[in-house]
Amino acid sequence: MRFKNPLGGVSLSVDALSAPFGKFTDICRMIKIEHSVFALPYAWAGAVLAARGLPPLWSLFFLTIAMVAARSFAMAFNRLVDLPFDRDNPRTQNRPLVTGAITTRQTWGFCAFMAIIFVVACGCINQVCLWLSVPALIFSAIYSILKRFSPMCHFWLGATLGLAPLAGWLSVSPSSLTLPPLLLFLAVTFWVAAFDIYYAFQDMDFDMAFDLHSIPATCGAETALALAAFSHAMTSIFLLLAGFAAGLHWPWYVVWLGITIMLFVEHRLMKPQDLRHVNTAFFTLNGIISPVVLIGVVLGIYL
Repeated sequence: MRFKNPLGGVSLSVDALSAPFGKFTDICRMIKIEHSVFALPYAWAGAVLAARGLPPLWSLFFLTIAMVAARSFAMAFNRLVDLPFDRDNPRTQNRPLVTGAITTRQTWGFCAFMAIIFVVACGCINQVCLWLSVPALIFSAIYSILKRFSPMCHFWLGATLGLAPLAGWLSVSPSSLTLPPLLLFLAVTFWVAAFDIYYAFQDMDFDMAFDLHSIPATCGAETALALAAFSHAMTSIFLLLAGFAAGLHWPWYVVWLGITIMLFVEHRLMKPQDLRHVNTAFFTLNGIISPVVLIGVVLGIYL
């Protein structure tokens, strides 16, 4: 993408922008920056619930920075840990670390930089968030090695993103943690686990060949689909209970019904023998659900 220089001369290219950690576009591809849409709205929703309205802008600003930094750290660390497998997996051989567009040294530096930003941002929010910042980073990093040992890796990833509404709540109300953010934590845990199981169907044969313990590779396609369906059902139930616990008004339940329908559609789209719709199921529908949850929380408070 290029932009015309208003002073004349050479045009500016986003692709050419670089940092000590590599070109900007390669960094964004490595951490899949577009996937921030999954967790960030849940963090905002937790903050809105704690404040029963608009959270303090200071907390909201640093919560956003912390969420982006934590996710960037976790994704970059995952790319480093998975590099030996990504080199052999045809689906991942174009990733920047595999092609050499970004070096392992640059990626380690990026991980350290994001970890520092995360801890500093947490410290700017409140003392409780600062205390929990390093455990949160460790928790997020464990997922990257868990698939080598356990098919529960999908649920660990879910729990990692499930920390988002808890973080949002604690950024506003660090002295108390009530039922609504805990129920949202469970909803997000099962929601992410379901679509991560779907995503793992793409690598089912590879995981079996390299002894990686995804649920599709370990349990088979039918069991994996059943577990994903169960997880979606749990997502719907916990979202409903979160609305009750938070005392949200009728718009939340309209939104909840729409989300439940989308989860059903997502499940119907997934067929292990036909993965044409996996990106629709994984990104498009789920990229809609998390912002809709935030909208439902806001409307459920104000209407």
